[in-house]
Amino acid sequence: MSYRSLTDAVADLEANRMLIRVPGEVDGHLEVAEIQRRAYAAGAPAILYENVRGSAFPCVSNLFGTMERARFLLRHGLDGAKAAVRYRAAPGKVLSDLRSRPAAPLDAAKAAIHSLPRRVVKAPSQAHPITLSDVPRIASWPDDGGPFITLPQVFTEDPDVPPGKGPLGAPLSSNVGMYRIQLAGGDYGGGEAGMHYQIHRGIGVHHTAAERRGEPLRVSIFVGGPPAHTLAAVMPLPEGLSELLFAGMLAGRRFAWKRRDDGFVVSADADFTITGWVDPGRTLPEGPFGDHLGYYSLTHPFPVLRVTSVTHRKGAIWPLTVVGRPPQEDTTFGQLIHEITEPMVPTTLPGVHSVHAVDAAGVHPLLLAVGSERYSPFTGRRPQELWTIANAILGFGQCSLAKYLFIAAREDAPELAAHDIPGMLDHVLRRVDLASDLHFQTRTTIDTLDYSGTGLNAGSKLVIAGAGAERRALAREVPAQVGALPPGFSGLQVVLPGVFVLGGPRFESYERVEGDLAPLWDALDAAERAGADLSGMPLVILCDDPGFAAETLRNLLWVAFTRSNPSHDVHGRQAAIQHKHWSCVEPVLIDARLKPHHAPPLIEDRAVSRRVDALAAPGGPLHGVI
Repeated sequence: MSYRSLTDAVADLEANRMLIRVPGEVDGHLEVAEIQRRAYAAGAPAILYENVRGSAFPCVSNLFGTMERARFLLRHGLDGAKAAVRYRAAPGKVLSDLRSRPAAPLDAAKAAIHSLPRRVVKAPSQAHPITLSDVPRIASWPDDGGPFITLPQVFTEDPDVPPGKGPLGAPLSSNVGMYRIQLAGGDYGGGEAGMHYQIHRGIGVHHTAAERRGEPLRVSIFVGGPPAHTLAAVMPLPEGLSELLFAGMLAGRRFAWKRRDDGFVVSADADFTITGWVDPGRTLPEGPFGDHLGYYSLTHPFPVLRVTSVTHRKGAIWPLTVVGRPPQEDTTFGQLIHEITEPMVPTTLPGVHSVHAVDAAGVHPLLLAVGSERYSPFTGRRPQELWTIANAILGFGQCSLAKYLFIAAREDAPELAAHDIPGMLDHVLRRVDLASDLHFQTRTTIDTLDYSGTGLNAGSKLVIAGAGAERRALAREVPAQVGALPPGFSGLQVVLPGVFVLGGPRFESYERVEGDLAPLWDALDAAERAGADLSGMPLVILCDDPGFAAETLRNLLWVAFTRSNPSHDVHGRQAAIQHKHWSCVEPVLIDARLKPHHAPPLIEDRAVSRRVDALAAPGGPLHGVI
């Protein structure tokens, strides 16, 4: 039977030995978060903390800690939701599947029937009123600005659509997103909370409409409930497609809602509900917050939620997660999103066969894509249609936040898949023409959480395309003629074929970069004159610690793509600009050194780490778990 509450889900996990209890006291300030990070890394069960210091409520983490557990929690509706997406992408498959595998269309039909939200008279989530200071306060990283809600389902409606005008009165002109909520610290406390949302999020459309009307925006925050509701809040659904419908599909049970007398919509199945108003034009400093790129997102003005009520259901459990340098629990969300939405890619973006947002690089900084290259085959294959496709990808939903896009032509390797990171890099770097196949977009938008650019939401993009015959064999070792490096440079080594890392002098300013790199280019030019074949080293990552970057592919991707802004940090040997087009010869260099304007990386508190070590030691409640 599908879950009616988070309590149902927790009990089911425990009955199937997928959850453990921690009965002793744990501290919500940093300690729970460090336990969660270690639990995820260890592939541990979900953890129910029965006694969180200062909280009257138990907390649960690591619900989505493994794909196996995530699929178990979503088993009542996942197949039906995937089938519905598949048939929306290719409606003609319904008839053929009815003949060959009739269960699949029936699953999709069942999912559709269970997707329309169900209005109820009584909402268990409203049973017990409390105050904002009563909810569990979880702080994840030492320099966080305070405790945050990390798994909220933030519900808003379009102010331009009168309430009750949806099908059967359902609130389908709505958005449900996951935007972190700061509960205390800084200017927050009492009855106000900070509401951070990033660029290109659905709530922004509703907030803009409310500002235009000069009205406060009504906001409801749901915490807990069936785990499917949590996943629905992070799904990048097209504008106008309600997350409430999708939540019903995933849960295998219609989303139960009620509109209170004060006009607020609430989830009947949530464990906690917070309602309030965002007043026009009012902001307060929000943050810092240790975020999913592996750095702190810094303090900036964001909207303020003026809280009007906080309620909880009987037996409420507070779910939480922790974000940080990938992989973390939200990595599972990304894998599920890819799995569910993959059939829609060719329909939504004609010519695109697969797209992969690279989790190890912080998701938005790096996209890999495979597209078609069918233009003018009589002229020889080169990137032409790929540029059209690349522009479509960079104009599509949250893909528009990407900084780097490597794109390959399917015709050159029909088996190539975008999620094959080494294979994609190898394929593109063998084919890219450095004189013509690097295209920049400057002074544009990037992820709000990415501080490699020129300001909040501000940065650049680079598309690197590879199509046609191979242009080079990729080097697997440093050319012998590349001798001693100039002072300040060290550690040149191969990480992947054709991909090198190099240690460099400490970054001082952008005004000094050309001077810093000039001796390196001179040394490489000299090596080429001495007979070195530099064509096999198309990509060099300049960084502060080449040993760390070369240690794993995960390290390389994180360093290279979270610490660079293409317009400012991509350089090349013998670089030139002709008619505003940039070109170079091998190698292209990405300057991934830390810069003064970058946000600081996340580091655990040593004292807290020692306390968690004790919990994991023999005789401790988490021995053998983390």
